[in-house]
Amino acid sequence: MKFSQMNYSRIDMNQFEEKFNVLLENFINAESPQDQVNAINKINELRNDFDTNKVLSFINYSIDTANEQFNKDQEFYDENTPLYQNLVSKFYLVLTTSKFRKALENYLGRHLFDIAERMLKTFDPAIIEDLQKENHLGSEYVKLKASALVEFDGKKLNLMDLEPFMENTDRDVRKKACEVYWNYFNENKSKFDELYDKLVKLRTEMALKLGYKNFVELGYARMKRTDYNAEMVKNFRNEVKQYVVPLATSLRERQQKRLGLDNLYYYDSFLQFKNGNPSPKGTPEWIIEQGKEMYRNLSIETGTFFDFMMNNELMDVYSRKGKADMGYCEYIPNYKSPFIFANMNGTEGDITVLTHEAGHAFQAYSSRDFKVKEYMEPTMETAEIHSMSMEFLTWDYMKLFFNGDTEKFKFSHLNGAILIIPYLTLVDEYQHHVYENPTLTPDQRNSLWRKLEKEYMPHLDYADNSYLETGGRWQRQGHIFEVPFYYIDYALAQICAFQFWKLSKEDKNLALEKYIFLCKEGGSKSFTTLLKSVGIKSPFDTGTVKEVITDAEKWLDSIDDSRF
Repeated sequence: MKFSQMNYSRIDMNQFEEKFNVLLENFINAESPQDQVNAINKINELRNDFDTNKVLSFINYSIDTANEQFNKDQEFYDENTPLYQNLVSKFYLVLTTSKFRKALENYLGRHLFDIAERMLKTFDPAIIEDLQKENHLGSEYVKLKASALVEFDGKKLNLMDLEPFMENTDRDVRKKACEVYWNYFNENKSKFDELYDKLVKLRTEMALKLGYKNFVELGYARMKRTDYNAEMVKNFRNEVKQYVVPLATSLRERQQKRLGLDNLYYYDSFLQFKNGNPSPKGTPEWIIEQGKEMYRNLSIETGTFFDFMMNNELMDVYSRKGKADMGYCEYIPNYKSPFIFANMNGTEGDITVLTHEAGHAFQAYSSRDFKVKEYMEPTMETAEIHSMSMEFLTWDYMKLFFNGDTEKFKFSHLNGAILIIPYLTLVDEYQHHVYENPTLTPDQRNSLWRKLEKEYMPHLDYADNSYLETGGRWQRQGHIFEVPFYYIDYALAQICAFQFWKLSKEDKNLALEKYIFLCKEGGSKSFTTLLKSVGIKSPFDTGTVKEVITDAEKWLDSIDDSRF
C-alpha cells in the first residue's frame, strides 16, 4: 500500500487496554503451549496496531513539525506510550513465568525470553509519569532544532540547508556558514541546557526508583544489550584511543596538507579537497532514479526491495522548511513497510543517506515475516551494521552518482568512516560520565565535553568560537537527548562494516550473501551471536580494532589523494 493511503487513527487507549488484558487472560488460562502461542500471535497483532499508528504519527510530525494536528498526535503518543509499555511489561511477565516456558522456548527461541527479562528490568508502573515527561522533552528537542531558520546569503535557511555552505571551497563562505550554524545553538544554549538538565535528572530518578545505582545500568537494559556490558564498552573505547585516534589525527594532518592551510580550523573540517568535496551530479530526484538502477544491479533481493519502496511512496528525502533535522528509517508493522526519512542537500551525504537508511530499510523488509515481533527489529549496534555495510557494498555503483569523482568519493567515504569513530566513542564516554555524575551543572558538563574532545579529537581548533571552545558542540547531537547510550552502536557497527568492505573487495558475491543472510536474521539472536553466524569478528575481541583499522589505513595510504 502507498504511504499516502495508509490509514492513521489514534488508538483508543481504554479499548486497547481492555482487549490487551483479555488476551493476557487467555494466555494465562491456556491449556497447552500451542494455545499460548496462539494468544501471543493475537497479542502481537494488537501491539502492531499501536506501533503502526505511533510510527505514522511520528513520520507525519517529522515531515511537518509546525503542523498543529501532527503536534497534537505526537503529544498523544508521548503521553500514552508509557501506558502501552506497562501492558507490554505485563505480557513479558506472564511470558517469562509461563508454566509452558520450556516448550515455548523450544518453539519461539530462547532469545525472546532474554529480551523479555531484560525489558522487565526497565519498567515499573511507578515511572509511567516520568516516561511521559521524558517523551515530551525529547519532542521539544526535535522541535527546537527543526524550528531553526537562519539568515544566510540573503536567504532564510534551516540547519540542513546550511550544511553545503559549510564545505564551500571559499574559506570565508564556510567560516561564515559555520558561525551562523553554531550561533543558532549559542542563542538557544540555555534552552538546550535546560532540556538536558531535566532529562538527566528525570532519567536518574527513574533509575533509582527501579533499584539501579544510576541511569547507566538502566540505559544499557533499555538498549536490550544482553551479551555485553559497560566494562566491555570501556575496553573498546580504550582500543579506539590507542589505534583509531592517532590515525584520525594523521588523516586530519593529511587533510590540512591537501587544503594547503597553515591551520585546520573547525570551519575547515568539512572540506576534504581544495577543489571541493565530491558531490552527486544531479538533483535529489535524479539520485533516487540512479538508486533504483543501483539496487536492481546489486542483487535480485535489493532490486525487489527498492522497487517496493519506490512504488509505495516509502521515502521522504527532500529538505524543506519545518521538516525535522534528522535522518531515519522506521518500520510500519501493519503494512510490513519500512519508511526512509532524510534531508538531501546536494552534498555527498545525500548518497550515503541513500545507502545507509536503505540498509536499515532492506533489513526491515528482509525480516518482516518473523512471527515473533521482537525478532523483526535487531538491537541498534546490529542494525547499524546493516546500514554501514550497505554503504560499502554499493561502492561499485558510485559511478552512477559521481561520474569522474568516483575514486574521490571512495577516499572521502572511507576517510570519513574512520574520522567519525573517535567522535562516536567520545559521545559515549561523555554520557557515561554525565549519568554517573548527574549533579553536574551545565557549565561542568560543557567542560567535561571539551576535556574529552581533547582526548578523542586533539586536532580540533575552534579558533575564536567561544561557544565551541567552552564545550557546546554536544548540543546538536540528538541521540544524547532522545535515545541515551544509542551512539557507541555506530562505532561497534563500523568495525563490523569495515570487515564487510574488506570481504567485498576479495569476494563480492560472498560478502553480499553473508550480508543478506544477516539482514534476514533480524533480531532473532544477540549481537555477538549474529556476528558469529556470518563469520564477522566481534569489536570486543582483543585485536579486532587494530586489525580492521590497519586494513583501512593501508588502503588510504595506497591512494594519492593529492590528485583529487
